[in-house]
Amino acid sequence: MEIENRRRLHVISTGQQSREVLVEISKTIHPYIDMLHIRERSWTAGELIETVDELTAAGIPLRKLCIHDRADIAWMKHVRGVQLSQHSAPVALVKERFPSLKVGSSVHSMQEAHWACDEGADFLLYGNIYETTSKPGKQGTGIINLEDIVLNIPLPIIAIGGITPGRVEGILRTGAKGIAVLSGIFLSEDPLEAARAYYMAIHKEVKQLGESI
Repeated sequence: MEIENRRRLHVISTGQQSREVLVEISKTIHPYIDMLHIRERSWTAGELIETVDELTAAGIPLRKLCIHDRADIAWMKHVRGVQLSQHSAPVALVKERFPSLKVGSSVHSMQEAHWACDEGADFLLYGNIYETTSKPGKQGTGIINLEDIVLNIPLPIIAIGGITPGRVEGILRTGAKGIAVLSGIFLSEDPLEAARAYYMAIHKEVKQLGESI
């Protein structure tokens, strides 16, 4: 089912673990997640390519993979998408050169969200909603601002930043199409149990909202 049609769980690598650990955790949690983001800024192109090969060999389908920043590698390896930041190649250029990719854009304000939408992004990661260990000291934007983004931007919005299973209900009640989690799963003492907890929280809320799973 497409990104636009249901609530989704995105999981993002942390940049703090080896490739072997990333692959092992991903293999374990992938039945419970919708999109796995490979966000490893220090890795070479070769390392990213090898990681995709190892993930698919472990049974994770290409449609569940999203590579951060490197649209060229995402396209060459036929993964589902690429996630762009404010320092990446422009969304419009990536859409033009790699039309088969789903292009996500990471945004932090209404202005950035409008810009990414106008450039042709397929979905947005918006946050950080709450203060998070990955960005210590940076105050969260909060639920009200998330709801404002959802109401004003005609794209699927994936909320990110400090989201625990207990906060999923409030996030999804804004109309956000899903959540993205980094350390809450990858750095958990039990990544599988953490992934299950987020999965169950999303599906519980989807059922309460009367939506299909």
